[in-house]
Amino acid sequence: MAVAAHVAVVLIRRAGTRVIAAEYPHSISKVRTVASLVSSVVVFALYCGAVGFALAEFKVPVSAYIASASVIGLAVAFGSQSIVQDVVTGMTILFADLFDLGDMVEIGGQTGIVRNFGMRFTVLENSFGAQVIIPNRTITNVVAYPRGYVRCIVDISLSDDADTATRMEDAVRGIVTAAYEQYPGILRTPPDYEGIQTTTSGRRFLRVKFRIWPGRGAPIETAFRAELLQTLKAVAPDYADWMVAVNYEVEKRTAVARRRARRKTPA
Repeated sequence: MAVAAHVAVVLIRRAGTRVIAAEYPHSISKVRTVASLVSSVVVFALYCGAVGFALAEFKVPVSAYIASASVIGLAVAFGSQSIVQDVVTGMTILFADLFDLGDMVEIGGQTGIVRNFGMRFTVLENSFGAQVIIPNRTITNVVAYPRGYVRCIVDISLSDDADTATRMEDAVRGIVTAAYEQYPGILRTPPDYEGIQTTTSGRRFLRVKFRIWPGRGAPIETAFRAELLQTLKAVAPDYADWMVAVNYEVEKRTAVARRRARRKTPA
């Protein structure tokens, strides 16, 4: 029985290694975690059963073996409470489908893209490209960003004079074009320059949209806005600070867009 159990364990571990090493689409990316958990549980059960059968050959009662194993298990559980908490929390996250690989989330004040998820740790990649390793037991609140970014909208009021408005637009276009190179750790994609917009009241303004990392909008509110104001005041000396407004929004994403984004995101 001991030899048979060992052979079974070797086969299970080989099969589990193949499953874990295989490539899966993001829709079933948690197969690796489930396979690792199932493999560990089955291996533990096989070895415990083999030891029980071996002891039975030496006339050791099975009931005594089970009682001893229970006491030892309780002692180990008390001594490794943090590991047990990690596993329990990991299983809760896994089956509740709180997030998946490629999702942008905020956990415990750390914002990043989920690159790995296991029974003990969750690994995020932040805006600096660094890996943040978070023990599962510390995960209490999860903030999910459906599109993987926060939309920062900058509205720039234009002068009523057509010639001045044209010069303003040219100046703003140049600043917006350079923004992606100027703020590489903040912007996720190049800015969207939407051109001149008109409100129902007839007010004309320029709208620029940025896709930024969550919580990284301060340079847009300060340095970028200050540069805009300085440039616009050089064109129109009476230009007021309130005429450049910065707002935020989190756009919703459809299920189709979510699947497409995950296929494009490397594991």
